[in-house]
Amino acid sequence: MKIYNTLTRTKEEFVPIEPGKVKLYACGPTVYNFIHIGNARPICVFDTLRRYLEYRGYEVRFVQNFTDIDDKLINKANEEGITVKEVAERYIQEYYTDTEGLGIRRPTVQPRATENMDTILEMVKTLVDKGYAYEREGSVYFRSRKFKEYGKLSHQPLEELESGARIDVSEHKEDPLDFALWKAAKPGEPSWTSPWGEGRPGWHIECSAMILHHLGKTIDIHGGGQDLIFPHHENEIAQSECCNGVEYVHYWMHNGYINVDNRKMSKSLNNFFTVREVAEKFGYEPIKLMMLQAHYRSPINYTLEVIEQCQASLERLHNCRDRLDFALANACQDPTEGEDAFRAQIDARVAQFVEAMDDDLNTADGISALFEMVRDINSFLAGTCSRQAVAYVIQKFDELCQVLGLLYNRKKADSLDSEIEELIAQRQAARKAKDFAKADAIRDQLTQMGIQLKDTPQGVQWSRR
Repeated sequence: MKIYNTLTRTKEEFVPIEPGKVKLYACGPTVYNFIHIGNARPICVFDTLRRYLEYRGYEVRFVQNFTDIDDKLINKANEEGITVKEVAERYIQEYYTDTEGLGIRRPTVQPRATENMDTILEMVKTLVDKGYAYEREGSVYFRSRKFKEYGKLSHQPLEELESGARIDVSEHKEDPLDFALWKAAKPGEPSWTSPWGEGRPGWHIECSAMILHHLGKTIDIHGGGQDLIFPHHENEIAQSECCNGVEYVHYWMHNGYINVDNRKMSKSLNNFFTVREVAEKFGYEPIKLMMLQAHYRSPINYTLEVIEQCQASLERLHNCRDRLDFALANACQDPTEGEDAFRAQIDARVAQFVEAMDDDLNTADGISALFEMVRDINSFLAGTCSRQAVAYVIQKFDELCQVLGLLYNRKKADSLDSEIEELIAQRQAARKAKDFAKADAIRDQLTQMGIQLKDTPQGVQWSRR
């Protein structure tokens, strides 16, 4: 497998630190509101990466954090007259509602920043002791220029980074490029005791501490949105490598932005959508497919047409899977002519999928391989086939869908509505008795119930429209 490494700006062969095992970290949400569709992209991308690595046989330890102490949470708590902890708890639960709706598997560990305060304080103290950080009026800042490789992830010279740096009036930095590791407490804010007085951690140190605590000093893959390259991930590298004295991350992966109708998503432009809002109109699964049908590093343009196309594409997948269930129930016992060639064709589609996903997690081409498999399956099911052949196809089809995290809402064959089955049986009996008026009436009744019938060589197949 090859991964595009933001650090080197090249595709590199993926070689884990420990054979057969992968340490994976992805930056999670700041839990002060519902997640928006931009937040959903890295959630979907790195869930898929984790699934694919496991499909390829790796044991993956996947950590994704919650930032549960931050200016945004403090402001939200003040607006609503509740505690910061109450804000975090509420939106963590809302996050789980949305991610479960998207079919996202929970990480191996999902730590909160406030649960890792001891590690945060140890790291800050180490950086101060080594001379990489300094205290000013209860706050602690990192000396960015002292880390000679500062800027290596964003590939910007110090002069350009400096021109974009700002000093807040409340800060007392030695240099505009320096950043806060620890912030002195302000009246009314949550705080923790430290060697420099009451305070709370800076944003960047939180991820470094959670990685150190749960994954170790060096990890295989660190992921996040493109917007996090600078300053967040740049600062993570600086503080972690100076603290621990070893390389922090081997492979950096960053997903592209999401635009809405070719414009940057923004509340001021009134084109800002939460995952919940979109799901209420279109369901969660089309959002998931939209996130994966483009390569993760490419931008996505969210439009009404795009989400409706995703709905239609998912219907093709669901219909194909329903046809496979029906074919399995009605298949013959003995192999039929052409089954060996068909299995080889399905194997070729699986190889096509793997080749795409091995090429820097190219889900776009991987999904194309899946839909070409659907076309092959539909052609094959037009004739008679054996149970062994259908079972083999189901196994391969389900494996690819599981890697992509699709069809997770599909109803199982044994949960089909008994009333519908009974009506179909009555229609078949009427047709056999040549009572075509009754058969047509039953078909009309089923149509009104949203049930579509299809006569096949194996019998009558039905699906919900």
